Amino acid sequence: MPKRRALSLTAGLVALCERDVADPGPDPRYMQLTDAEVSAKAAELDQDAGEQLWLFAYGSLIWKPEFEAVETIRATAHGWHRSFSMELPRWRGSPDQPGQMMVIERGGTCHGVALRMPDKDRRQQLFRMLYREAEYQGDLDNTRWLHVETDNGRLRALAFWAAPTPGFPFLKLQPEEAARRIARACGHLGSNAAYLYNTIVKLEEFGIHDRNLWHLQELVAVEIGRLRGGGTNG
Repeated sequence: MPKRRALSLTAGLVALCERDVADPGPDPRYMQLTDAEVSAKAAELDQDAGEQLWLFAYGSLIWKPEFEAVETIRATAHGWHRSFSMELPRWRGSPDQPGQMMVIERGGTCHGVALRMPDKDRRQQLFRMLYREAEYQGDLDNTRWLHVETDNGRLRALAFWAAPTPGFPFLKLQPEEAARRIARACGHLGSNAAYLYNTIVKLEEFGIHDRNLWHLQELVAVEIGRLRGGGTNG
């Protein structure tokens, strides 16, 4: 098997994108979720999960799941594809320079990782997960159960940000425009470039080569170099 080329988007280039950004706080245009609403959703998902609770990770959940997975396995969701198409005016972007977040949309195939949540305090872990992934009214509509294929057979797994809702449409950007955004965007949780870089690195560790993300990281690397007058290969 031919050796795969190294990433163009290096840790050194990613470091050039990092800067201190204050958290602008919740968007006043949207109604925030209450603890009671999140608790109710956590209870619903916990009850619906059955004996084991699996999550399907295709983006940042692979490298930052917020819990210690007791089992991880490569998984494939048929009928869905990874898409870098949700605008981020916060977290890893700002209102002036919004970033992009990965979601999954209908059609195609998405290779990712299934993570099994520990059984202990599962409802509280779900509560924390929901607050990580959802903040406003309507966000919880983007959770759904998927059937994924693994080497150990078929699993039913919970996925976040699966398909758009009327209040949260996804952007359809050309790779070049997405790269321009990602190279510039940074929020209080870090840069958009780091989000892309960490996801690709972790996917590759599981033997998953996403051609679209690979092409995107090449474009982002070029854009960072252009912005920084040549950048670095370190």
